[in-house]
Amino acid sequence: MSGKTIKLIISRQDSPDSAPYTQEFEIPYRPNMNVIGCLMEIQRNPVTVKGEKVAPPTWDMNCLEEVCGACSMVINGKPRQSCSALVDQLEQPIRLEPMRTFPVNRDLQVDRSRMFDSLKRIKAWIPIDGTYDLGPGPRMPEKKRQWAYELSKCMTCGVCMEACPNVNDKSNFIGPQPLSQVRLFNAHPTGEMNKEERLEALMGDGGLANCGNSQNCVQSCPKGIPITTSIASLNRDTTIQMFKNFFGSDK
Repeated sequence: MSGKTIKLIISRQDSPDSAPYTQEFEIPYRPNMNVIGCLMEIQRNPVTVKGEKVAPPTWDMNCLEEVCGACSMVINGKPRQSCSALVDQLEQPIRLEPMRTFPVNRDLQVDRSRMFDSLKRIKAWIPIDGTYDLGPGPRMPEKKRQWAYELSKCMTCGVCMEACPNVNDKSNFIGPQPLSQVRLFNAHPTGEMNKEERLEALMGDGGLANCGNSQNCVQSCPKGIPITTSIASLNRDTTIQMFKNFFGSDK
């Protein structure tokens, strides 16, 4: 094992407005290393294969166990979590790039405001005002709770947004991640109070109609969330809501 190394090609960008470029690094191999471990090793001694001392790469991370979603990046052409990307399972040289769906702040660090703004647009919360005791909330049937739990696994990592061909700088498509959250909150007995508001948000410009049904989202989701099932369900719900609006029905 002595002398074995890991080769990485990292996309660098010094500022949001500067042009991207690449730098190559080579670090000592250790068993069971993940991509973040490689980045931390480079951060400790940021010297390229040419022997040049450079600024250490910048990236986002937090939990290091595929829960927070912060460390998303494009690894060997595929958007995924860098904490769960094991070196032994990757082809070398390992190519690291930022997700281009979002504006790049620096190097591998991106601004995911687009996704969080979409969550605001579809009211991805249950609005209960006041600090007084409201008592126990309504109970969900166990079968419904089980599939709702699968939707709640979303880390807001942005991988599905990166994989979706309809989410880009020329489109205002809300993206697959907020769509699944609409289904989650509308399924909740209390969240259902704002069901129509969320559906109306999806029926507007950049909403559900902009989905091209490529199904890249469900294939790339690190949590295996059934996003396309949610999209199919929301197509039905928005159609019903459209007829309600047309006929002026409250039922």
